[in-house]
Amino acid sequence: MATLVGDDGVISDRSEYDLTEHDPDTVIKSIVRAVGDVQGRAKEPIAAIGLGSPGNIDAATGTVRYSPNFGWHDVPLGARLRERFELPVFIGNDARCATLGEYTYGTGQGTTDFVLLTLGTGIGGGIVAGGTLLLGLQGGAGEIGHHQIRATDGFICNCGKTGCFEAQASGTGLIRHALSIAHSFPRSTLVSGKPEKLGSKSIRRAAEALDPHGLAAWNRYVDDLSRGLANVIAFVNPQLIALGGGVASAGQFMLEALRPRVDELTTMVPRGQTRLAIAALGNDAGAIGAATMARRGGLTASGG
Repeated sequence: MATLVGDDGVISDRSEYDLTEHDPDTVIKSIVRAVGDVQGRAKEPIAAIGLGSPGNIDAATGTVRYSPNFGWHDVPLGARLRERFELPVFIGNDARCATLGEYTYGTGQGTTDFVLLTLGTGIGGGIVAGGTLLLGLQGGAGEIGHHQIRATDGFICNCGKTGCFEAQASGTGLIRHALSIAHSFPRSTLVSGKPEKLGSKSIRRAAEALDPHGLAAWNRYVDDLSRGLANVIAFVNPQLIALGGGVASAGQFMLEALRPRVDELTTMVPRGQTRLAIAALGNDAGAIGAATMARRGGLTASGG
């Protein structure tokens, strides 16, 4: 997807194409096509291009060092796009771009210490400390999904470890919780017929309706999510943690369940000081953050 974003963070145009293949040439062709669409319709010349990509990114060159989602290794994405458009091009990790967007134009406004977590198929996000987005030595800071919260009795994560926050508390984790206890609910309608079609939204709706299976799975999920959030508070002590992604569509139902459990698990800092909120920008956070990165000349003001 390509978007045209103004200085106010508002998207005025967008173009989107489905990706059926993840090889670099196919993906780059789709990016070029989408950017070309919005560039052709723009009323003023585009000053720069910002793009969020999954994986570990070399901020200086825009090379995707490693993207497990796409199976990429050392793909010169920035150089290919600069050659095509003859414009400044900035590439950043997609989750860090979303964090920058949410911090600058969403729920993070007015804070200096902020965390975004996107709860979808996995867990993405990023950390802002003292008003600066943390990137780390090789751009890998913010991989919150891969700290372990159940190292001996958890689900196997795609990264190979056991009990990662992502494995337990993503949307996929919620489904795994429901399937892991399904044997205790032989009359459950959640997994009758085709359990492979079970989704996180259907589990959440069942929990809201006080369905025994859905509620039991939701409570296990909330406990694991709370453990990870309490750890984040211990790691960086933010003013605000914003929750985005598909599971966060649960809104107040989620927040009301999380707040007392997170407070219970919080130690070493005063309880109840870190606010929890639902992210405001939804799926547009990454695009808005990528445009902000392009405008700044990098994910941080210094160009990193």
